[in-house]
Amino acid sequence: MTQTQKTPLGRKIGRFLFLVLIHMLLSLPFKVMIMIPGFTDIRPVTCLQPIFGLFFGQTGALAFAVGNLISDVLSDSLQWSCIAGFIANYLYVVMVYKLWHMIRKKAFSLRDSHDFLAYIAIILISAVVLTVMISFGVYAVQPEVDLVTLIGTIFCNNTIFPIILGAPIMIIMQEEFHLLDLWTRRKKEESADEDSPAEK
Repeated sequence: MTQTQKTPLGRKIGRFLFLVLIHMLLSLPFKVMIMIPGFTDIRPVTCLQPIFGLFFGQTGALAFAVGNLISDVLSDSLQWSCIAGFIANYLYVVMVYKLWHMIRKKAFSLRDSHDFLAYIAIILISAVVLTVMISFGVYAVQPEVDLVTLIGTIFCNNTIFPIILGAPIMIIMQEEFHLLDLWTRRKKEESADEDSPAEK
């Protein structure tokens, strides 16, 4: 029998650290665009969520959650609600990957209208889950928070940027740079493993 090839641990760690760095480079410059001090701001970095999920899976999800937490620490925005934010951001990225393959059952692509509509639906579903989790976490820490502004900002951050920025970036990644999504890479690895000589 053959064994599925696994990515070396060192490469996984290197990829994780690289993704965290990308998150930091995109998130910190926008930390001045505050909506509710200490709790939420305008975050173009959320465009990376679907990219990290669809192209890097669990590694991308953890990298985004850790990057978000480090960003909060460096911008003096660390609160108890960041625990909810860490979990919600991790789940959002995982959900995008999982929901795509539950709904479309194929490699990621935005080449036709059905794929793009499915992508939008997935972003909306994931954003609702994330918004509920983070809003509850913030409200539990500071009940006097402007809940309408908080919910609106979180939901818009996690729908608008993944759609208007995330989608074009992924199209360029695939069409111009020929980068493979995680599902396709895994299929290629499985195919290569099946074609390799059987171990005795």
